[in-house]
Amino acid sequence: MTTTPTHLKFPLLFAAIAATFAMSAAFAAGGDVNARVARVLAQTPLIDGHNDLPWEIRTRFGGDVTKIDLAADTSKLAAPEGEAKLMTDIPRMRAGHVGGQFWSVWIPVSLKGPEAVQVTLEQMDIVKAMTARWPHDFAMAYSAADIRRIHKEGKIASLIGIEGGHQINDSLAVLREYYDAGARYMTLAHSSNTDWSDSATDAPAHHGLTPFGKEVVREMNRLGMLVDLSHVSDETMNAALDVSQAPVIFSHSSARAIDDHPRDVSDEMLHRVARNGGVVMANFALDYVSDAHRRWSADRSAEQARYNSPPFGGLYIGNPARAKAALAEWEKAHPAPKVTLAEVADHIEHIAKVAGVDHVGIGSDFDGIPEAPQGLDGVDKYPALLAELARRGWSDVDLAKVAGGNLLRAMTQAEVVAAKLRAERGPSAATLEQLDGARPQARH
Repeated sequence: MTTTPTHLKFPLLFAAIAATFAMSAAFAAGGDVNARVARVLAQTPLIDGHNDLPWEIRTRFGGDVTKIDLAADTSKLAAPEGEAKLMTDIPRMRAGHVGGQFWSVWIPVSLKGPEAVQVTLEQMDIVKAMTARWPHDFAMAYSAADIRRIHKEGKIASLIGIEGGHQINDSLAVLREYYDAGARYMTLAHSSNTDWSDSATDAPAHHGLTPFGKEVVREMNRLGMLVDLSHVSDETMNAALDVSQAPVIFSHSSARAIDDHPRDVSDEMLHRVARNGGVVMANFALDYVSDAHRRWSADRSAEQARYNSPPFGGLYIGNPARAKAALAEWEKAHPAPKVTLAEVADHIEHIAKVAGVDHVGIGSDFDGIPEAPQGLDGVDKYPALLAELARRGWSDVDLAKVAGGNLLRAMTQAEVVAAKLRAERGPSAATLEQLDGARPQARH
């Protein structure tokens, strides 16, 4: 047994008491993580990088915002067969302390040419109609300063993001008109390649960006439109990062080191994003969060093809009812792995660890995904995600960064770059034909 000398006992005792008081004070100040999160979100707007509600309004309600009451709980509405309940409405956004929302004006990649431009503008109109219909809750935002002002007014800043380069119909003039109409980011490609950029989920055609694609990035920098690298291939990511003078974003992507999906971001790319000053906004889509779920989905797709692969393949070709029943039996025997809020937090922590806490944000993909992780099933659940990070030791300062501070910083920097570039040069008159040598008749 070791005995402490008498002359040392009191200093040690006082030190122990002081440490106890310090721990008690820390617990009183930050032990209630929900209160901490509420305080953080009262000061910093929580900004979600990606929500697909406008397309759901188009397909379920004919694009007519008078046919849906966003002031009520939309999860109570009947969903079309095989589709998810809506994940977004104003009461849940309020419960989730949402301060800013980038509404995606996604359109299918099958839409080309002038039709793609028209439908994109119609989707932008839906966002503005939503904002006008509920003016006590929403206000359109076109700058970082707008977001901060609207948040202080107690409203939700509504912003527009274009989710595919195919939506500009290979025209920088159309890109500029979208910016003037309110778009503040554009994803360079969606699920398929464009004429000038490669998608993460298509066979490489350009091995990144063509000369015209690089000009698109330069013109986005000049406008102050954020370059969004979600959905694009690694080669396209690298090409865009080589060209961009402003921070880029990934509006809804997660960490590939955790889930080896091409839609997620590799550690190598995370380092590049950090050097660029960009932000990776973690996605909630199950296949992008959980590697186990991604593999289960691949097995399910293979099984589905085995039963019914028109026009000639499948065990039950020509008998869709039997094929559906067989797939249901397979699903019963092979239940999908559970995906949880904690796994999304794992992605956020990994991005912060590799790129730095200044380069991570939140991009849910709500109402663009068929199912969300347990504990993150709607726009009211963001505080629960931040509370999970707080329990893991995140400071209030870092919680504010991931909630929206990082996106505001990147957006502000993009605006500064744009002001400089606009003073140096005017709008680009470049065309796909001039830079890439494409024949005019090849245009859609």
